[in-house]
Amino acid sequence: MFRSHTCGELRLTDAGKNVTLAGWVQRTRKMGGMTFVDLRDRYGITQLVFNTEVNAALCERANHLGREFVIQVQGTVSERSSKNQNLPTGEIEIIVSELNVLNTAQTPPFTIEDNTDGGDDLRMKYRYLDLRRTAVRKNLELRHRMTMEVRRYLDSKGFLEVETPMLIGSTPEGARDFVVPSRMNPGQFYALPQSPQTLKQLLMVSGFDRYFQIVKCFRDEDLRADRQPEFTQIDCEMSFVEQEDIIQMFEGMAKHLFKELRGVELTEPFLRMPWADAMKYYGSDKPDLRFGMKFVELMDIMKGYGFSVFDNAAYIGGICAEGAAHYTRKQLDQLTEFVKRPQIGAKGMVYARIEADGNVKSSVDKFYSQEVLQQMKEAFGAKPGDLILILSGDDAMKTRKQLCELRLEMGNQLGLRDKNTFACLWVVDFPMFEWSEEEGRLMAMHHPFTHPKDEDIPLLDTNPAAVRADAYDMVINGVEVGGGSIRIHDSELQAKMFEILGFTPEKAQEQFGFLMNAFKFGAPPHGGLAYGLDRWVSLFAGLDSIRDCIAFPKNNSGRDVMLDAPGFLDQKQLDELNLKIDIKE
Repeated sequence: MFRSHTCGELRLTDAGKNVTLAGWVQRTRKMGGMTFVDLRDRYGITQLVFNTEVNAALCERANHLGREFVIQVQGTVSERSSKNQNLPTGEIEIIVSELNVLNTAQTPPFTIEDNTDGGDDLRMKYRYLDLRRTAVRKNLELRHRMTMEVRRYLDSKGFLEVETPMLIGSTPEGARDFVVPSRMNPGQFYALPQSPQTLKQLLMVSGFDRYFQIVKCFRDEDLRADRQPEFTQIDCEMSFVEQEDIIQMFEGMAKHLFKELRGVELTEPFLRMPWADAMKYYGSDKPDLRFGMKFVELMDIMKGYGFSVFDNAAYIGGICAEGAAHYTRKQLDQLTEFVKRPQIGAKGMVYARIEADGNVKSSVDKFYSQEVLQQMKEAFGAKPGDLILILSGDDAMKTRKQLCELRLEMGNQLGLRDKNTFACLWVVDFPMFEWSEEEGRLMAMHHPFTHPKDEDIPLLDTNPAAVRADAYDMVINGVEVGGGSIRIHDSELQAKMFEILGFTPEKAQEQFGFLMNAFKFGAPPHGGLAYGLDRWVSLFAGLDSIRDCIAFPKNNSGRDVMLDAPGFLDQKQLDELNLKIDIKE
């Protein structure tokens, strides 16, 4: 065997044992006639000691070890005279008697330390080295533990893990598909699944009753911190259930994960918030409830006093930042610039401080009497020392989203978004449809298989835009960690849904005939939910990006800089696939 123990295993109780260790050289240092080597593997670090007085030749060989050399040593476990309380192995060291260099290594392009000197692009290019860092490895260990706990919980609830295909047909709704040409079927393409949605519904038609899968999904969409072109879902579906059954089941799973992986006991039921309230009070369908600053609408108070920005607005709303009246003019100007950035798009910002005597001092004092400003103060329930920030605009929904960004920025600046505090809720009663300017038609807000609320079904004929869905999202700390819906199990209702979404009967049959036909053979009422595994892990690990909990992620351009993918195919491959590349200018 290459080793008798790992580098994280030995303790003071092992003193006197003869052991064999193998791993990577983390660092070496010389002190007088002694050379110390930190040996690292996945399990930890153990200090090795080479002594010139005991074995000069062996010590000389140790002096030539470089960073990341792979070595094997034999020696005796000994108590350290100067103990390192920061290491689990910090009370012992190995007095080395034999050294075997298994492999030399070039000097790595960045230090293999928690606080590395490597930038993102460099670390992604040498990701196999980045994964040696303890901080990164711990994220993947957490991911492993999470998948094991998910499987344990769902198995205990009677779920079966079933694999579904990676090569499927392309679907027109949702994000863009990644497509794969078929050599055996010239001119035809598979798609990689955006999710196993229709397949898990077919499993319900098959009578499987409770299904889950920890599955890769693919979406060809623009990237950001919490998106990757390929990501992992915990995909689940249940038969003979209503919305409440699913919420109870997966709230239970969330509480199980918090307890087992974070040691956090959540005893209270998660808050339920209708989508309309989330948008009205937080400007987001995934509100961060770790802090307050609920929106207050000011149309009735602030209109009609000659300030044209407000007088001409379709929406005026604000937030109250408790204790932030100390903000300087420079800080307020920076906040104004923040909301005017193109990504946010506000035209400006109005602010008001509540003075120690209760008076309100605002940036629009010349338009408003103290009496009106006091009414505004009352609307917020503001106290001396508070700061009120107001946005307005001619599109209420757009302005709320701008105010949401301002609220989150204030939460950051005031230190209110603690990564070790967890605010969990369900957002429910989503709209069934949303209007697409690009398509010029109603689109499914979730997907075309979502069941409308029973009481809203008559509105499908008269006012489909007002129909609410049996859909629900789990939100934690402003992140949507999972979402799902009750599905349509009636082929007539499904056909009506396709009609509202602009499908001809022929097109619907072409795209989804397999599902609609399956419903004719006795489909049970069913519904489900999909969790984003990457988001869950990044939430528990306190990460800002899901990239850091994926072994080999893509960059923001969707490239794997380590493998240099995507790349060009040679002509022989293109000929076999009957493809000709003609890139548009």
